[in-house]
Amino acid sequence: MPVDAYVEVGAKRVFAGALAWPGWCRAARSEEEALDALIAYGPRYAAVLKGSGVRFTPPAKASTLEVVERLKGDVTTDFGAPSIAPKADAMSVDRRWLTRQERILRASWKAFDRAAEHVTGPLKKGLRGGGREVDAIVAHVVGAEASYARMIGATAKEFEEADADAARVDERAIVLEGLERAVTDGIPAAGPRGGKRWSAPYFVRRATWHVLDHAWEIEDRSSGS
Repeated sequence: MPVDAYVEVGAKRVFAGALAWPGWCRAARSEEEALDALIAYGPRYAAVLKGSGVRFTPPAKASTLEVVERLKGDVTTDFGAPSIAPKADAMSVDRRWLTRQERILRASWKAFDRAAEHVTGPLKKGLRGGGREVDAIVAHVVGAEASYARMIGATAKEFEEADADAARVDERAIVLEGLERAVTDGIPAAGPRGGKRWSAPYFVRRATWHVLDHAWEIEDRSSGS
């Protein structure tokens, strides 16, 4: 069966994602390379969802992917994060949709926690000697997800970086509560200061991408790998 995909094309970077599978999203320098990377990460995404109650069978080749939308990226795209919501994320959602997304979110959090907890030493540095250590990655992910939650109207707490590990439990509860409220009550068109909002589907897409991107980073940079 074809897998509907979209690409977000920036000047320096292209993201490819599967519309029905938030978190399964990879980037490269060209559309072809991004789609190939998406296929290559299919088995890793399947491993994330194993036991979640959401069945996923990774396709074997890039020709299975059917690009149904091409989005023009922006500076955030080139910086290294998907930034533009596909049209599918404007769809109306219900509690059945919510149940599935919560399972995918929880599975991504479990994958991230496993990766962080199994590190036995310093992470390998990048080609230029850069890269955060695990504690800093945890703080970054928790802080980013709190910011994302505000985009759907949730009230996320501020925390110190040193408290990020403990804060992630409360922050995830806030995310789930905010997501449920967004589905049942709707999301205001703008924030209290006129800022933009995200749709619930785009929130899940962006949040799961970010969590899994760093889970896989930790796995790939782990000294024990």
